[in-house]
Amino acid sequence: MTIFLIVCVIMIACVMMQPAKNDNDAMSALTGGAGDLFSRRKARGFEAVMQIVTTICGALFFILALALVYVSSH
Repeated sequence: MTIFLIVCVIMIACVMMQPAKNDNDAMSALTGGAGDLFSRRKARGFEAVMQIVTTICGALFFILALALVYVSSH
């Protein structure tokens, strides 16, 4: 349970540290961000590292949650 809580806190921190991916202008809000559909670019530097760390923390969260359910049911 302690490891699960630590992973939760790390995952929250990773998500909060990720930079914003859009400009948050009024036109994007009105059109639903359709202009960003084809402007995808590959993450580099800090952004790429944070994506990897967040993915790893998410996978650990999922695995630990399933393990806790299994342990609590047996």
